[in-house]
Amino acid sequence: MDTQNPSAPPCAQSRPAGKNHPHRRPKSGVSGVSGVIHDNTRHTTRFTVIGNHLAQHPELSLLAIGLSTHIQSLPPGSPVDIRSLAKRFPEGPDRIAAALRELETHGYLSRTRERTPTGNIVTRTVSRNQPGRHAESHADHRARPKPQSASQAEPGSHQGPVAHHAPAPEQRAPEPIWPAHPTTPGPAKKRTPRKPLPAVPQPAYKGPGLLQAATDLLAGLRRHDPDLLLSACDTAHLAPGVAAWLERDTSPTAVRHALTSDLPPEGMRRPAAFLAHRLTAKLPPPAPYRAPAESSPVRHPLQNCDGCERAFRGPEPGRCGECRRLHSGSALGVLHPPG
Repeated sequence: MDTQNPSAPPCAQSRPAGKNHPHRRPKSGVSGVSGVIHDNTRHTTRFTVIGNHLAQHPELSLLAIGLSTHIQSLPPGSPVDIRSLAKRFPEGPDRIAAALRELETHGYLSRTRERTPTGNIVTRTVSRNQPGRHAESHADHRARPKPQSASQAEPGSHQGPVAHHAPAPEQRAPEPIWPAHPTTPGPAKKRTPRKPLPAVPQPAYKGPGLLQAATDLLAGLRRHDPDLLLSACDTAHLAPGVAAWLERDTSPTAVRHALTSDLPPEGMRRPAAFLAHRLTAKLPPPAPYRAPAESSPVRHPLQNCDGCERAFRGPEPGRCGECRRLHSGSALGVLHPPG
C-alpha cells in the first residue's frame, strides 16, 4: 500500500501570489491587500509609451511629468510654446515655464532658436522620451578600443605561428579601456560678448517726472505678457524712448498697446531689443502746433466815484471817466451845458 509509482507525473504547483497576471483583479475580501489595484486594458490605437524613468522620476514635479507626457503624445509640428500650453491647460504661464525648465534640466526637452530663410526667429523644440541615450551611445563608441592590425603590432613581436608558445586565454592581459573623456582639460572656450541693445528715441527734455512715468509703464508690461519681464538695466535703457512717446502727446494706454500688440507666438529671446525696435520703428510724429490762447482782458474791480458817487471799474479809487472829463474841461475854461 505504501509503494509509489515513479512514473506518475508530479502534482502541478500553484502559482505564487506575487505572479498573478497583471490584467486579473484579485478576489474581493482578501486580507492584507493595500495600495493601488490596476485594472488595465490593452491599448491597440491612440496610445503613447512612457518610461517609468519619467512617470516615477524622483526630482521632477507632477506638473513637469504630466507636461512631458502631453508633449510626447502630440504629433510632430504641434505648437508647444508657453502661450499655446497656457491656453490648453488651467495652469498659468509662470507654472508652465517653470515645468519646461525642469524638463530641460533633466534632458527631456531642448529648445533652440533658429532663423528662417525669411528672417524670422523661431523656437525649435525637441522632446525626448529617453534623455541621455544619444550621449551614452556616443560615449560608449569613444570608450571602445580600436583593434590593432598586424602592421601596428609592437616591434620585436613574433609574426609567425607560435601555437605551442601562445599563452592560454585565461592568462592574457586584459585589454585597456580608454577613458570616454580626456583627462587633460582642453582650451577654454571664448564667450561671445552680448550684443548691445539698439538705440531708442530721446526726449527733448528729460524731466524726472516724465522718466518716472516711462519707468512705471515698462515695469507694468509683464502683467500683459510674462516674456516682457525686463531687468533694471534694460528698463533704464528703454525709459527715454517711452518718454519720447509721452512727450509727443501720446497717452500711456496707447504706448502700452503699441508695445504689447501682435507679439511673436514662439516667444522672445531678448525682449528688451524687441521693445527698442518697436519704440524706434513706431515712433509717432510730434504733436500739431497749437497757437497760444489770447489773454483775456483784465477785469478791474468796482470803485465808487469821488465826484458823483457812481460805481465804475478801475484799478484804483478816484473819479469815473465822465467826472474826469468834466473836471478837465472846467480846468480849461470850457463851459458845459447843464445836464
